[in-house]
Amino acid sequence: MSTRPAIRFDGRVAIVTGAGGGLGRDYALELARRGAHVVVNDLGGGRDGTGHSDAAAQVVAEIEAAGGSAMADGGNVADHAQMAAMVARAQERWGGVHILINNAGVLRDKSFAKMEPADFEFVVRVHLLGSAYATKACWDLFRTQGYGRVLMTSSSSGLYGNFGQANYAAAKLGIAGLAKTLAIEGMKNNIRVNTIAPTAGTRMTEDLFPEEAFAAFAPEKVVPAALYLVSEDAPTGQIVGAGAGVFQSAAITLSRGVALRGDDLSPEGIAANWDAIVDRDGEIVPKSGAEQSMTIAALLQQG
Repeated sequence: MSTRPAIRFDGRVAIVTGAGGGLGRDYALELARRGAHVVVNDLGGGRDGTGHSDAAAQVVAEIEAAGGSAMADGGNVADHAQMAAMVARAQERWGGVHILINNAGVLRDKSFAKMEPADFEFVVRVHLLGSAYATKACWDLFRTQGYGRVLMTSSSSGLYGNFGQANYAAAKLGIAGLAKTLAIEGMKNNIRVNTIAPTAGTRMTEDLFPEEAFAAFAPEKVVPAALYLVSEDAPTGQIVGAGAGVFQSAAITLSRGVALRGDDLSPEGIAANWDAIVDRDGEIVPKSGAEQSMTIAALLQQG
């Protein structure tokens, strides 16, 4: 029997976007099981963003049948006014909003050569702008109440690239950058912002996994990381990989670098020093963008 204190969300109000199925559904169910009031947001469309269904209402019914508290919302994350209305409804019903999990997403995978500009824009709008709009709708409330927990959803495709997902990858790395900045800006108001890069067998990924791996990567095996990252004692500014019960810390690192002068300050000098420039020995993880400038200044001072 574990003696660790249970992580609870009693009295907290949580919004989960894209919660009609997959990871979002599992996040919503577990938040409710641990005491949160949950806004289940989902348009109910297909994974390409088309169509509608009552997916959100079905998840709410599951939560209420288990004795939890929830409400459905069909707002489009890519429309800021609809996100603001969703937050207002939650605040009116439960008095506030404390947690936001930006999970909504779509896929329109094609190689960049075959991808239509409209498909690129649509995926970036849903993932990146949708995450920004939902967070913006909560931000002033979080600042006023001196408490907020935001979880962004990135992807290994965004962090490391993946064939056929230029639109998705661009959005997902943009989300990681958004989260890093908001973690810095939110710190003084006890707003903690983290990013999860999940690997899970869901409707979004069912044709990407071999059949035998699909069950191993069940969505519920990602949930522990997501809930910890929106808990009261969560860290901030972290990127966490999660899949099949394995949890990893991801970071964008900076090598020590090389100061070039004279004739070496040239394309030829870059070529000649390339191995030293990309040498990862002694690399750092900057806490902000300004830290890169500080490392440059320190290197120059070494003479």
